[in-house]
Amino acid sequence: MRLPQEIIAAKRDGAALPEADIRRFIAGLTDGTVGEGQAAAFAMAVYFNGMSEAERVALTLAMRDSGTVLRWDDLPGPALDKHSTGGVGDTVSLPLAAAVAASGGYVPMISGRGLGHTGGTLDKLDAVPGYASQPGLDLFRKVVREAGCAIIGQTADLAPADRRLYAIRDVTATVESLPLITASILSKKLAAGLSGLAMDVKFGSGAFLPDYGAAQELARALVDTAGGAGLPTTALLTAMNEPLASAAGNALEVAYALDHLTGRRREPRFHQVTVALAAEMLLLGGLAPDVDSARQTIERAFETGAAAERFARMIAALGGPADLLEAPGKHLAAAPLVKPVFAGAAGAVAGIDTRAVGLAVVALGGGRVRPQDRVDPAVGIVALAGLGEAVGPDRPLGIVHARDEAGYHAASERLREAYRIGEAQARGPLVAERITERLSG
Repeated sequence: MRLPQEIIAAKRDGAALPEADIRRFIAGLTDGTVGEGQAAAFAMAVYFNGMSEAERVALTLAMRDSGTVLRWDDLPGPALDKHSTGGVGDTVSLPLAAAVAASGGYVPMISGRGLGHTGGTLDKLDAVPGYASQPGLDLFRKVVREAGCAIIGQTADLAPADRRLYAIRDVTATVESLPLITASILSKKLAAGLSGLAMDVKFGSGAFLPDYGAAQELARALVDTAGGAGLPTTALLTAMNEPLASAAGNALEVAYALDHLTGRRREPRFHQVTVALAAEMLLLGGLAPDVDSARQTIERAFETGAAAERFARMIAALGGPADLLEAPGKHLAAAPLVKPVFAGAAGAVAGIDTRAVGLAVVALGGGRVRPQDRVDPAVGIVALAGLGEAVGPDRPLGIVHARDEAGYHAASERLREAYRIGEAQARGPLVAERITERLSG
């Protein structure tokens, strides 16, 4: 039995770690027998020397097994989920979970909070009065069974090793390690007891990994590692060169999702990504024979109102208002100051620094820089102009919802800096690539 420092030394020197060593190290991280300094050294050794696919699978499974692993054997259909690497205006999870639930799947979605320029699904749902985003396990199970979907936050007993290791990575400049990113994402999904996972890996100016090649490498690592750990997974590479929705900000994005569910407004780009990811979930769960059939099933869930009904059932079952879909304005917080932001000159939107748009929302108080920061659910930006769209005296870059004039001015300055006005550029494909598990043999 090797000591933690011997395991660290082996990885420091570029050796492949056997599964037993990885499990022993993660067990020590969980029970406290591995110190923070040792965990930091391990993370740095992995950062510089990487891990083989077998090591990534072993690390993911060890982190999964550091806490409770849910089982959904009692459900009459497959337990399915989707994970996004994050962006701006990415509120896909809300309508997607409901549409999959309306199509025969069950979605026990365990989501996170936003940090930096990206918004978190949990922060959006915290904007719904009364909604219990951290319910007990019994209520979570009950809502998944009865509504078909429940979106909640990570509980303390799911993959606790990931929480400890991530906190150490965050302060040791090792967040960007591909094996550690992969294990962090997948350990939580495997602990949720899923039958299939659709990954939305973003690239572009608003993505965690702006470079397409890096995003592609992450997508391949996620799909192969998940498959090796027994979780069928498909990844879509999707563009985040502009906000996915025309709204950014927690209550504003909930209202946007409600409009999408009810059909009051469905923007084509947002709808395309939502349907594409939901269709992959149906395929992974054996609920559709091919992609076209799966997409038709999801479209039908939206058109018939079945998805909206599932979402309303989930919100009410977790303590939210029963009439949220019909009367969002009665329940969602509203900012007292609503003002447009205009570009310095008329023209077409030739480029967007999407990360800067997200930081404009943070400047309003709608996001967090540190995990302990409080979030104002009411603030944000709507009517965001998209690539190629003409802006000028009659069309602002966006409409800011602010708490006060100081917040408005901080956000408007960032928003103007985020937009480049010039000649319209052709958009690239929204869904650029589909990555599936490699066939063995």
